[in-house]
Amino acid sequence: MTQGRLHGKTAIVTGAGGGFGEGIARLFAQEGAQVGVLDLRADAAERVAADIGGQAIALAADVTSASQMRQAVEQVLARFGTPDILVNNAGWTHRNKPMLEVTEEEFDRVYAINVKSIFHISNIIVPLMRGNGGGSIINIGSVAGIRPRPGLTWYNSTKGAVNILSQSMAVELAPDRIRVNAICPVMGETGLLESFMGLPDTPENRAKFVATIPLGRMSRPEDVARATLYLASDDAEFITGVLLPVDGGRTI
Repeated sequence: MTQGRLHGKTAIVTGAGGGFGEGIARLFAQEGAQVGVLDLRADAAERVAADIGGQAIALAADVTSASQMRQAVEQVLARFGTPDILVNNAGWTHRNKPMLEVTEEEFDRVYAINVKSIFHISNIIVPLMRGNGGGSIINIGSVAGIRPRPGLTWYNSTKGAVNILSQSMAVELAPDRIRVNAICPVMGETGLLESFMGLPDTPENRAKFVATIPLGRMSRPEDVARATLYLASDDAEFITGVLLPVDGGRTI
């Protein structure tokens, strides 16, 4: 039987209890990886890990807490060893609305989850990857950080930060053989969809947004998972600092 593209690798995927993260965790496992399924919701992490089976471990942790992230990584180290792959997928958005209506609490939360979480886990994972001879980090950015929509200004700014952060990390960590890339999905069929639209999730309202995507549909977890698999695998061993739109042509 042909071995998977991630055979023998260990990965951590944040926000893996649903949406893009669940799709990534499941595909990574199918391709032979041992996967830490990390999510704020313990029941969601446990559901996905149980479905995957023995090569997955559920990690209930808040990505905005350095101590909880350290405990989660220690669980992976004890079970599977040093992570070869990290996917920073956990994300949140304020509801689509005028920028001056976003509260300070909402602003702080979207930055804590989308940006500061990468600060926390990088401080934990990068030294481990250095000691292990390298690794692959994939940050889930967004086309919102390339071609923003109105009403999501503060969210868009977090994804702009993630996109440039990924490129800066790529340059700084290249001597350590740690590749860093970003996936930039267009609006997807996930639990955040209604917040992104700022409208009820009806076929009519979806159609307004789909009309801006040349290939005629929203992104799906499998779209993002397949792109992430490529960047995580040895097929992409000479690729770092890339912002890869998975967007059906939205950024054209």
